[in-house]
Amino acid sequence: MDWKKLFPHFEQGLIDIIEKEAVQRTFNAGDTIMRTGQYIKSTALVLEGRIKIYRENQDGGEFLMYYLGPGQACAVSMICALQSTTSEIMAVAEEKTEVLMIPVQLMDDLMNTYKGWYQFVIQTYRSRFDELLSVVDNIAFRNMDERLEFYLKRHMQNSGKKTVELSHQQIADDLNSSREVISRLLKKMEQRNLLKLHRNMIEFV
Repeated sequence: MDWKKLFPHFEQGLIDIIEKEAVQRTFNAGDTIMRTGQYIKSTALVLEGRIKIYRENQDGGEFLMYYLGPGQACAVSMICALQSTTSEIMAVAEEKTEVLMIPVQLMDDLMNTYKGWYQFVIQTYRSRFDELLSVVDNIAFRNMDERLEFYLKRHMQNSGKKTVELSHQQIADDLNSSREVISRLLKKMEQRNLLKLHRNMIEFV
């Protein structure tokens, strides 16, 4: 594993401790990593793959918060683990995902000992906060067509690909809309030559 590429601020001593104490786990697409109401005993550093972080209401509806990719961690899980509180989010693997699980006891020690870990935690909080601000701005100030375009661009940036492999229903769920509305807006975007629609895949031109 290329530690310097994934976590460039980590000191060698920090890397040695994580390699010794952390547990590496593999999740397949669709696997639930964290549930609402679950006590968090560790936080996950993403090595490969992608994790979807969202809120779930009482009716089973979803509200997308953000995605995690390689070199990232979930700020909410860090807070819940350190404060011994239950999770208020769901975390699901979008594809085959490799993570390192850092026990809460180790996290506390690392914060006090290694500047690289401290910087990583602060940067994680800041990045997730900025993403949440973008989500709030989109809901409060943008129309659905603008929200859809922002959603697709963020997907593309996070994955590093020019395709989004999601069904119209999955996109509708993430944006708290209906499949019919999303399909209509995507068709308009295709007519403007912004993208091409395929079965369960959207290709950017």
